[in-house]
Amino acid sequence: MEQPPGGRLVSSLLLGPRGCEVTLERELGLLRWRDPQPPRRSRGRGGGENVVPACEIVAVEETEIDKKQCDSGKWQKMSKPHAFTVHYIKRARNHRWRCSEITFWCIDEQLCNQWIQALKELLDSQKSRPKRLLVYINPYGGKRQGKRIYEQKVAPLFNLASISADVVITEHANHAKDNLFEVNIYKYDGIVCVGGDGMFSEVMHGLIGRIQKDSGIDQNNPKTPLAQCSIRIGIIPAGSTDCICYATVGIIDPETSALHIIVGDCQPLDVSSIHHNNTFLKYSVSLLGYGFYGDILKDSEKKRWMGPMRYDFSGFKTFLSHQYYEGTVSFQPAKGTVGSPRDKESCRTGCHICRQTKQLEEQQKNYGLEHKEVEDEWKVIKGKFLAINAVNMSCACPRSPKGLSPAAHLADGSADLILVRKCSRFNFLRYLVRHTNQDDQFDFPFVDVYRVKRFQFTSKHLEDNESDIKDVGKKRFGQFCSDHPACCCNLANSTWNCDGETLDSSAVEVRVHCQLVKLFARGIEIYKDEAAYNLSSNELLS
Repeated sequence: MEQPPGGRLVSSLLLGPRGCEVTLERELGLLRWRDPQPPRRSRGRGGGENVVPACEIVAVEETEIDKKQCDSGKWQKMSKPHAFTVHYIKRARNHRWRCSEITFWCIDEQLCNQWIQALKELLDSQKSRPKRLLVYINPYGGKRQGKRIYEQKVAPLFNLASISADVVITEHANHAKDNLFEVNIYKYDGIVCVGGDGMFSEVMHGLIGRIQKDSGIDQNNPKTPLAQCSIRIGIIPAGSTDCICYATVGIIDPETSALHIIVGDCQPLDVSSIHHNNTFLKYSVSLLGYGFYGDILKDSEKKRWMGPMRYDFSGFKTFLSHQYYEGTVSFQPAKGTVGSPRDKESCRTGCHICRQTKQLEEQQKNYGLEHKEVEDEWKVIKGKFLAINAVNMSCACPRSPKGLSPAAHLADGSADLILVRKCSRFNFLRYLVRHTNQDDQFDFPFVDVYRVKRFQFTSKHLEDNESDIKDVGKKRFGQFCSDHPACCCNLANSTWNCDGETLDSSAVEVRVHCQLVKLFARGIEIYKDEAAYNLSSNELLS
């Protein structure tokens, strides 16, 4: 065993029956070893050398091994072997993480203990790792597998990493949200939700609401800056839709998400607040859609008995109806952000656009300019729209790998506002198909996209009702259909799709709050090439 200067620990240990040199770079936080029998596919890339960052070691534990497991002939006649196992993250295809393990051994008990102590000290220095979590499980979401997924796939990993968890199984809607106003959330290092996007939304609303309450902030004032939430949220996907997990991790996989929680990853996330007449309605982190996506959700809610297939059925039905809605959209362009919706620069791990935007916001805050409203910067668009979509992230999912806005960013303090004007059914189909391929989905004359910090929408139906105060009948019974004045039918209003939940309001005011919450995630990683899932984690691009 050697301990050269610089905090390195170097030893000749055994891996199975063969010896190998193992190095712990304390200052760099790296564990290195060379596989004595590397797989063929790795022999041309580093000769079987393995490098694991300390931040991706899950746990270290002393291990009892049988002499038969380490039988190398000469060692069998000597002392009892002493071993330790390192559990670490190993990357697989498509951003999937797995907890792998490797066991080193030697006949020197003191040396073995020294390695265990050194590795545990290195793990203890990882201050971002959670020690205690509050877990909410939705047993009814998706295929009703939430409790089983947590108990079989997540809890064993948390136990391995010495993370204690207080588990609450929700019994009704808003159970988690209401509970977050009652418990002492500050004794936890994070809050984990096991379920789909709806469960995440419930936990997020509860956490943000609790923080604002404790900070003395009125959520009903749309112009009031909100207090940031320092307690991170973890998502274990187990629902009908898990778009937020997919957009922030890159895959819908409970084990991968659990490992992101264990290593203490932190991904800031923008949140949009939605108000009507100085009354708070909801928060949104992914899609706020009026028209096409709102109509799909409204129709699918009547068909929950169909399961996830209801979205396909309602989508086809809504497409055939080809309903458009008249209204006025006004918005404030996001001039303080870096990038644009059409620059094709996707948000990935360590995104420089999100980082630069936060730095710019902090500089503006230092000069007292962060909340200065410039009214003449607002732009107004009136028209007939098939869809009005505001997204805080790409909204990518397995069916739409690029999402609604491929260049939308998780934490740049803005939303991409997509306006799809009235067009033929065939052209609208062409637009929808482009969400599934590599073509530019904004390259249509009837599609406009803007990067905004705030926007407002008012339906023409509401505008007409408010402007014509002389028409008492209009006030009482709604606006009469101009094509059939005798039918007394109301002009249709759509419903907002707010992160997969319906929101009925003909007029809304939306504001983006930069990096309001934090997730146990790191964004979607970029690999140097398609074969990178076979490589060690030090070969990832930063």
